[in-house]
Amino acid sequence: MLITILGPTATGKTALAARLAYECSGEVISADSRQVYRGMDIGTGKDLGEYVINGIRVPYHLIDIADPGYEYNIFEYQRDFLKAYQDIVSRNRLPVLCGGSGMYLEAVLKGYRLAAAAGDDTLLAALEKKPFDELVRMLKSYKTLHNTTDVDDRSRLIKAILVANAALQPGLTDIHRPGPEKTGTDSGFPKIESLVIGVSYPRELQMVRIAERLEYRLEHGMIAEVETLLKSGITAERLMKYGLEYRFVTLFLTGKISRADLFFELNIAIRQFAKRQMTWFRRMERQGIKIHWIDGQLPAETKLGKIRAIASGVI
Repeated sequence: MLITILGPTATGKTALAARLAYECSGEVISADSRQVYRGMDIGTGKDLGEYVINGIRVPYHLIDIADPGYEYNIFEYQRDFLKAYQDIVSRNRLPVLCGGSGMYLEAVLKGYRLAAAAGDDTLLAALEKKPFDELVRMLKSYKTLHNTTDVDDRSRLIKAILVANAALQPGLTDIHRPGPEKTGTDSGFPKIESLVIGVSYPRELQMVRIAERLEYRLEHGMIAEVETLLKSGITAERLMKYGLEYRFVTLFLTGKISRADLFFELNIAIRQFAKRQMTWFRRMERQGIKIHWIDGQLPAETKLGKIRAIASGVI
């Protein structure tokens, strides 16, 4: 059994997943494409303190497993997820998948059949030379495989094309077809049944939460975090490819935008990102994944009670 907690940014997914894991003798597996990187903590919203409940640290997986600057990809995520999942299940504990990266979530919930070719260096080099508009057209040609709303910058666009292309390698003709129920090799991915819980807020309230959280992070170390990453040797160009916070804070630190513009432009970008996340989740629902939505405004105990009721079939 797998329980998945998903939702757009700033909806309290981590706190809910950690609390659920604590109550049910479980462990959390992150489904966040940027939390895999060490040293990228505030900008990615790791909120590791939320994994400590009543003095006990809830175990978590797939956080801080790669160096910043490395191009971690969905093929590696699927492999690493399966290893963590099987380890948790082997110890009779409950795996709780938590995150908002649509492609990572679907790679698990739909059993994407991927090949290592997702990281093909020759194709990558060719794609990096193409103009943005041409890349968009290329991704749209894979429209049965991917939704372009996942794309928020050039780097993510290229990654989506690499994944779609890998799915069309010989013997891998349907990216959404679950693989044989045995191992997580290139030839297939096990079918994993999951109860999927979505956390949401009314749109206006979510916008307030995004703005308040952003201001807090900017005042409590996010700018210093990006400055440290730049000083460590990661180029500004490389760092900006991680998008959102890392793109705009880097622009600020390199003198391209003012402090006021940093908040204004980044706040808008995060709001747009949250909207794209919801578009992705709605598409998941249309394609057959049942998401049980819970109001994020509810007290923690009430949300946990609803999850228990949904799991038992009461609602």
